[in-house]
Amino acid sequence: MHHFFVAKSGFEGDSVRLGAEQAHQVCHVLRLRAGDAIVVLDGAGSEFDVTLTSIGREVLGRIVGTRQATGEPGVQVALFQGLLAREKFEWVLQKGTEVGVARFVPVQTERTLLRARHIDDRKLIRWQRIVAEAAEQSHRGRVPQIEEAITWPQALSQLGGFDRALIASTSGETLALNDALRPDGKTPGSIALLIGPEGGFSDAETAQARDSGAVAVTLGPRILRTETAAIVAPALVLHILGQTQS
Repeated sequence: MHHFFVAKSGFEGDSVRLGAEQAHQVCHVLRLRAGDAIVVLDGAGSEFDVTLTSIGREVLGRIVGTRQATGEPGVQVALFQGLLAREKFEWVLQKGTEVGVARFVPVQTERTLLRARHIDDRKLIRWQRIVAEAAEQSHRGRVPQIEEAITWPQALSQLGGFDRALIASTSGETLALNDALRPDGKTPGSIALLIGPEGGFSDAETAQARDSGAVAVTLGPRILRTETAAIVAPALVLHILGQTQS
């Protein structure tokens, strides 16, 4: 069953109108016909069984069933990712969406090669399209948020708003994820995951994160590339917390 996120303006009563790109996909890629069934999501937590009624320049459908959207973890994971080259960052967005990241925050750190000023509106639009398509493909209930790139001090200032903040580190004193996630025996509702750029975090940045309440964690005995760590870390967190089953 094909899934599509539709903007609020696309709903009218029990009718749904797909966006232009989705209409192209339905007509020319999937080659669906009137009478075929799809699933439409509103991005706010509801999903709808829809029967297609009109295929053409516009694609229209009729809602025949409504339910709470599945596919969303109960724990909200925000990935604070050190800025990467385009291909690697887009891969992180796509795969991070698939494993369940709720929010992506690009961060300019000491060792990032890409600077925040190089991120224009066109790049943000492309990133949003990537996560929307990945959310549809992986049957997410919501499209993850992508925020504008921020500085390291700005990232640290946000950590207090999470139940738990973790920074991936390959040196110094670290905890295993199992030990860092439930020190009080309670399951956190929100987690900030800080993953460094290709050069990793500097010792000063790791110390600053600790001072801001983050716990330094290890992802195992092997050194992972940053784009690998950015997927492995949230996947492990959600698995440990029992959030990988719908």
